[in-house]
Amino acid sequence: MRRPVLAPVNPPQPRASSPLDNSHSQDLLVIQATMKSIRDRRLFERYQTVFLVLQGYPYRQVSQIIGRSVTTVVNYMKAYRRGGLGALNLRHSPGRPRHLTPDQERQTIDVITHHVPQEVGFPAEMNWTAPLVARYIAKTFQVEFSERGARSLLYRWNFSCTRPTYTLAKADPVKQRQFNRWFRRERRRLRRGEIDRLLFEDESMIRDYQAIGRTWFPKGQQKQIPTYGKHWGAKLLGTLDYGTGEVLWHHADHYDAAVFLTFLKQVVDHYQGERIVMILDNARIHHAKLIQPFLDAHRETLTLLFLPPYSPQLNRIEGLWGWLKRSVIYNVFFKTASASVDAVTGFMKRVNADPEQTLKRLCWN
Repeated sequence: MRRPVLAPVNPPQPRASSPLDNSHSQDLLVIQATMKSIRDRRLFERYQTVFLVLQGYPYRQVSQIIGRSVTTVVNYMKAYRRGGLGALNLRHSPGRPRHLTPDQERQTIDVITHHVPQEVGFPAEMNWTAPLVARYIAKTFQVEFSERGARSLLYRWNFSCTRPTYTLAKADPVKQRQFNRWFRRERRRLRRGEIDRLLFEDESMIRDYQAIGRTWFPKGQQKQIPTYGKHWGAKLLGTLDYGTGEVLWHHADHYDAAVFLTFLKQVVDHYQGERIVMILDNARIHHAKLIQPFLDAHRETLTLLFLPPYSPQLNRIEGLWGWLKRSVIYNVFFKTASASVDAVTGFMKRVNADPEQTLKRLCWN
């Protein structure tokens, strides 16, 4: 964009200082700095107008510089005097009147959010698209929208085309609410010093080729990930300290009660003498008879608090596993199991070197 010059080649002498010049001297500095980064031509024009007028140039000469009428210059200055620099910002035109009433819009939003197309009269269609939204509106309200118009509606309603996620249908909301009450209680105990550690525990598996995820790559090309087609992997066990952000972890070739017992001993030794509440899911190894003698022997220092069934989203360490996989596992092929463990080790060292980042990311409430 070619911007107009800030002042005429042969500028007149500015008028004598006035209350306007003195009271808005700070605005002059702000305008001068802001104009260097403004990309919108119309907004630049408005800031330039005020800048020149505040410097003392006559309205008529300013109008010649910006290529607008004197009336436009006057209107810009009226807006500035009325509301300051903020009043110069562009306000978008409301456009043509809406074709749907507010009630019709609310009904459409509710249908898209809570129903699949098949449930509202579109057989064999399970996912909403812009053309289907247009067809639903035409069928229900006799109002025609093009595909582009329907897409604009969706954007205005703050919809985006996103990938869904699975949730476990068997989850019990009553038990989940009960767990949340227990968790808030334990969090208060941690803050009062009645317990020393509030840990989230879980297991995860790293395969030789974990998954394909989105990544930046030259347009028109596709990144190739080599693989042997095998399915070996490393099993991980870990705890996330809700209070400090520290991560304690262990890797094994398999999962069983003996491996879990070994990890429990590692946790207790690491936090020796401290009172620990460990939150974990209902995996079979977490209830195994093999670990009961150890739990009995450490009854005063280690308490297990079990999550409700089918509720992985309540386990904060699940976020750590996702973070790990996105950072060093996705789109990578590991030729050996030790190579994948090395990648995990590097990630864990980085995370534990900056526990504040972990707290902000995973333990925010």
